[in-house]
Amino acid sequence: MRVLRASLLLAGLFVTPALLSAQVSDTRTDAQRAHLRAIPVTEPIRLDGVLDEAIWGTAEPATGFVQAEPQEGQPSSERSEVRVAFDGDNLYIGAMLFDGDPDALVVTDIKKDFAETTQDAFSVILDTFRDRRNGYVFSTNPEGARADQQVASEGREINASWDAVWRVRTARTPDGWSVEMEIPFRALRFEEGMETWGINFSRRIRRKNELAYWSPVPRSYALTRLSLAGDLDGLPDASAGRDLRIKPYVMGAAVRNTGSVDYDSRREVGLDIKARVLDAFTLDVTVNPDFAQVEADVQQVNLTQFSQFFPEKREFFLENSGLFYVGDAARNNRVVAVPTPDEDLLLFFSRRVGVADDGRAVPIQAGARLTGRLSTGTNIGAIVMRTDDVSGLPGSDYGVFRVRQNIFAGSDIGGIVMTRDVRETGPLGDDYNRVYGADANLRLPGNIDWSTYLVGTESPGFDDGQYAWRSSLNREGNFAHIKFGAMELGENFRDDLGFFRRTGARKYFVDFGLRPRPQSFQKAGVREMHPHIVWDFYEDLQGRMVAKKLHSGYTFFMNDGGFWEVSVNPASERIEAPFRISGDIDPIPSGSYNWVEYQLRGNTDPSQAVSGGFTAITGGLWSGKQRTVNASLTLRPSYKFFLEASLQRTHAELDLPDDEFTRTFWTFRTNYSFNTNMFIDGLVQYDPSSKRMNTNVRFNLIHRPLSDIFVVFNEQRFNTGEAISPGRGLTIKGTYMMAF
Repeated sequence: MRVLRASLLLAGLFVTPALLSAQVSDTRTDAQRAHLRAIPVTEPIRLDGVLDEAIWGTAEPATGFVQAEPQEGQPSSERSEVRVAFDGDNLYIGAMLFDGDPDALVVTDIKKDFAETTQDAFSVILDTFRDRRNGYVFSTNPEGARADQQVASEGREINASWDAVWRVRTARTPDGWSVEMEIPFRALRFEEGMETWGINFSRRIRRKNELAYWSPVPRSYALTRLSLAGDLDGLPDASAGRDLRIKPYVMGAAVRNTGSVDYDSRREVGLDIKARVLDAFTLDVTVNPDFAQVEADVQQVNLTQFSQFFPEKREFFLENSGLFYVGDAARNNRVVAVPTPDEDLLLFFSRRVGVADDGRAVPIQAGARLTGRLSTGTNIGAIVMRTDDVSGLPGSDYGVFRVRQNIFAGSDIGGIVMTRDVRETGPLGDDYNRVYGADANLRLPGNIDWSTYLVGTESPGFDDGQYAWRSSLNREGNFAHIKFGAMELGENFRDDLGFFRRTGARKYFVDFGLRPRPQSFQKAGVREMHPHIVWDFYEDLQGRMVAKKLHSGYTFFMNDGGFWEVSVNPASERIEAPFRISGDIDPIPSGSYNWVEYQLRGNTDPSQAVSGGFTAITGGLWSGKQRTVNASLTLRPSYKFFLEASLQRTHAELDLPDDEFTRTFWTFRTNYSFNTNMFIDGLVQYDPSSKRMNTNVRFNLIHRPLSDIFVVFNEQRFNTGEAISPGRGLTIKGTYMMAF
């Protein structure tokens, strides 16, 4: 607490100078919104990135971009002009992004869904229902890379795996760079007959670490803050059409398990169908889906008593996933674009479908998903899936139904029902799980967000204690942010479609920090300071302490985009049953443990050709002490290639008979992008303790829109000197999207 008090005192010295810069309002009425008119195309547009068609000289441009970073409220340091046009099938966006030093444009990546924060970029967000909540984001950089996202609830849910058929071309000019986008109306969902959509544009000038918007947004928020967007007028009475997509795949694989001699061959075919239903609903159907091209999970050193959390990466489950999210509101949108998964209870965790607890893939026979929006502002989603039997695990039927109703400005209420039924009868049969609940996300006066939910569960053999609830208040501001709340999981809570760690527990949490920007520090390269605390306290339902963690940190955000942080992190844990922190030492006995970690971490400017990051931890761990180092080095000689090497190493000395162990993981990543449609990725992970090396190499060719060829090579090798034959697999998969 001394560190916290000192941090807040130091921050308080700089409150006044931090507040001298111009501020952008965090609310906006319709009368205060910027307007832009789209005009009809009078001649065909040749999509080449060069704004030489007559329409680009006729349309009135969107100008006057305003900084969010570094000087909020000030005009952008470089001029931007954006125009919008349309024909019967497409929306066209032409942007001229002037730059006084065009040779200094920064491009670090041209992969699909590139990282926008590390390079110059231009983005547009379209609020096609003009509900000030949901939209579509399309982004590019000076080399014409493509990134698209689906946004729900003003960024509380962001789906970066959403893909649309759209085109973009860019051109470098002596005055900067220019953009031409062609976005088909059939790629979007909207209410026919609406002549006005919500719209906003953003431009990132990376060498200055500058971010500017056409319709101004405070730096505490992001482009997804649609309640602050402008309006796009003059749109035609367009139709998205039926938008029927049929996407079959064929796949062949040869796999040899580690230690085996022979290869097993496998051939699969499957089908994905996407169809527009009514005006604003999308039906997705998948038959025998295969996810062989999905990137492997990265191994981590686990020093806790709980299983690790690995995020969902499969495209079918990620698309429209935001609608099914029930939980916390996003915090600190300008740094983290999506909410961190609440690992104490992530109510719907799609990775539970098709992946066993031990990581084995479980075949999925078929599935369907229906998502959309009624004109009343009611959002509806439903998922049904069926898995096959595998290695003693019976197949199951899964179902999820979600409804969310928009109310007031930026608020919604909703409900969710989830089911899992084991199809087999007998010892493992007659097993089921039901989860049902209600949630609300309300924007209160003063831009305070209140998020809350209450759920109940039903499973055989239990009566009481099948419930969970959570409630939190959050206020995000330029200078101060605060979040606090509580949650509780009943003794017999069970959620077969969720991720959680404790039952029979109650949690209280606080997340508070200040963000002063003293002018004197900015001259020294520090843009912003961030003294902060994160406090989590766990108790059982009888009020006895189970665990507590306090993170007291001080972060320095640099002008170039790097950061440095020092923190002190006291922790307490009470464990009821012994567990092994590492396979080569004795279990940690049950009991209560207290220790303090001291941490230093940082990252250099990620837009540079050479960048690095590290975390160093020393202090206590359970009954002893630790020294942990996580470090990474990234080489990026061009925007087509990067190589990253990282190390995780923990050396611990515990008060046990076998009291000393070291766990290390080496990870190497690389990528080469031949162009914006062809890439190769490599991932190599090495565990010295087991002398195990895992290799994953993926080649991806986008041979036509939303159609891919994948070649994937996997190998697991043990370098123990015992001549164990390595496990290997080669998979070739092709997809072909047909649109009608």
